[in-house]
Amino acid sequence: MSIILKVGQPTYISFMNTMSIIFKSVAAVTAIALSGGAAIAGPYVNVETNAGWAGNDYTGAVTDLHVGYEGDIGEDAGYYIQGGPAIVNLDGEEGSTEYSGKVGASAALTDRVGVYGELSAITSDQEFDFESLNVGGKLGVKYTF
Repeated sequence: MSIILKVGQPTYISFMNTMSIIFKSVAAVTAIALSGGAAIAGPYVNVETNAGWAGNDYTGAVTDLHVGYEGDIGEDAGYYIQGGPAIVNLDGEEGSTEYSGKVGASAALTDRVGVYGELSAITSDQEFDFESLNVGGKLGVKYTF
């Protein structure tokens, strides 16, 4: 988890709504983890902050508070899916909460070479409209020495 150096000024109500979402997410993960069961591959919680700068100018940060699960695809591949609230803090603006999610997979091609991919999305104005949904993706190859 990264530390945000500078954030917007969220309101008290926004803070309380965010805390409520966090507590509900943690409760859901705890319930899933304690329920056991073979159908659940591997539940987890992922808190991640992505911050940006343009030169020395801080532009903002997005902190994802995700609940997810991951599992295997055969012997040499895996997948994950996660989602939850995203706290958006743009420099000079009031903080807001959106919804975000990610789905990804990775596979070992050899003992030293692997490939991975991820598709992510975040709402705009908490709308799940495909025309306004912000979507990103990444593909990569990893070589291990």
